[in-house]
Amino acid sequence: MNSVKLHNTIEMPQLGFGVWQVEEKDAVPAVTKAIETGYRSIDTAAIYKNERQVGEAIASSNVAREDLFITTKVWNADQGYENTLKAMDESLEKLGIDYVDMYLIHWPTPEFDDYVETYKALEQLQKDGKVKAIGVCNFNIDHLQRLLDECDVKPAINQVECHPFLAQNELKEFCRENGILVEAWSPLMQGGEVLNNDTVQSIAEKHKKTSAQVIIRWHLQNGTVVIPKSITPSRIEENFDVFDFELTEEDMNQINSLDKGERKGPEPSEMNIR
Repeated sequence: MNSVKLHNTIEMPQLGFGVWQVEEKDAVPAVTKAIETGYRSIDTAAIYKNERQVGEAIASSNVAREDLFITTKVWNADQGYENTLKAMDESLEKLGIDYVDMYLIHWPTPEFDDYVETYKALEQLQKDGKVKAIGVCNFNIDHLQRLLDECDVKPAINQVECHPFLAQNELKEFCRENGILVEAWSPLMQGGEVLNNDTVQSIAEKHKKTSAQVIIRWHLQNGTVVIPKSITPSRIEENFDVFDFELTEEDMNQINSLDKGERKGPEPSEMNIR
């Protein structure tokens, strides 16, 4: 397993397992299968309504807590300093653990203008030992710049929608310059048309791999943290089987050329749902 070093020296697996849109009934078997396969990073969130099931899978695994990297997120409706502190305690209770490795603000919801206050609560949670590292999701450059200007601890991670049709190159460059790692959600475009793209399929055929494996490899070689999601055991294994081949520079350039700024999810500045 490749790992990346966060700016506070904590190491994080570069390939993790996401549980967005995984229903409660599927979460325990899916996370259990992921851990058995070799995943050591699990990404959940309060709004996913499956933290308790993720915790059950963690508790029943034969992997020590310190060998797992658990991420969760504060939801938009729980933003604000005191609300965020309370939300963290609720997530820890559901997960059945004493700390999380990464705590993220789920969306900036700029219309409400309290993500700076929320982030300062994350800083306090890190001081209190309830969180090892802190970061954000779906933050644009202007949102990140405010945190850099007004807060003490820069985000370790910015988790954003990212796939070959939405490469996020400008945002990645800003994050790289400021020591913030980019983590891709929807890395396979939710099983969208990118998997059937002729370029991706041609590269997959050349390497005797699937389109999904090629795209995950593209993320890894770009230095992006990636969290594919599946509840199908064979695909959970498939998405993990990406460390025995390498894309060539030509392969990478061909996939890079597919970028067209196409989102599946909302534009962060316009996502103000609470």
